[in-house]
Amino acid sequence: MPEAPTIGELLAQARAQLAAAGIDSAAADARLLMMDSLGLTSADLHLRSGQCPSRPVEPFRERLLRRMSGEPVHRILGHRPFYAHDFALSADTLEPRPDTETLVDLAIETLSARFGRATPFLFADIGTGTGAIAVSLLAEFPQARCIAVDIAQGALDTAMRNARDAGVSARIRPLVSNYLSSISDPLDAVVSNPPYIPSNEIDGLDIGVRRHDPRRALDGGADGLDAYRALASGAADILRPAGDMLLEIGAGQGPDVRSLMEQAGLAFVASKMDLGGHERALLFRRGAG
Repeated sequence: MPEAPTIGELLAQARAQLAAAGIDSAAADARLLMMDSLGLTSADLHLRSGQCPSRPVEPFRERLLRRMSGEPVHRILGHRPFYAHDFALSADTLEPRPDTETLVDLAIETLSARFGRATPFLFADIGTGTGAIAVSLLAEFPQARCIAVDIAQGALDTAMRNARDAGVSARIRPLVSNYLSSISDPLDAVVSNPPYIPSNEIDGLDIGVRRHDPRRALDGGADGLDAYRALASGAADILRPAGDMLLEIGAGQGPDVRSLMEQAGLAFVASKMDLGGHERALLFRRGAG
């Protein structure tokens, strides 16, 4: 009877299998899947590499097959880190990605300058998904409150689970709505990472995105700008004087989004680049009058 493989041997085999399947992040994904499946720490992978796992390895091997088929590693794990918290995922939510941290950075800079940490304010997170933006901002601003908006009840359920885990659920109100249409409270700020992929480009996205992210959270219409039109149309009515609109955008969409917001009476204030050097987050402000 052949000896059971050691942790080190299993890890090397997994890394080779993922690499052969064309997975660019083979080494990192093999480590993540092994640690989660077998209850190991990063240190265990080194210190116990010559030992056999104490848990059955079949669940790990099944997860490897899912990753080799193109399912994203964090979908398999069921959660993904973002900013200071770990966020549960569901079929109704996008995975929170590093690009969106650029929007959170800009929001923190903007809202800190306006309110500090001690002044109460109300903002809405439109298309909240996992609640990554809302939870990250509520954790940063202990006096803030948020209306978390999504068209999918399943997404709101996931967002509230994440809010509870982060200890901010008392300050977040979930609302099923299409953009701003069901909000009646005057807002100090709107923050949104809306769908912005042009419809005809979705089938060309990475397999992990097009098969596993909800299409409605990706599809921005024929030109990718439908969501920004919807946000612009209600902004002047819902934002308080000097209220802020903070938006994530796709590559090259800055000029069009600026034009839409300025036509709606919002002045462009600032933008922020992502780590790849693309303009990723825009700040607009309603006039004080």
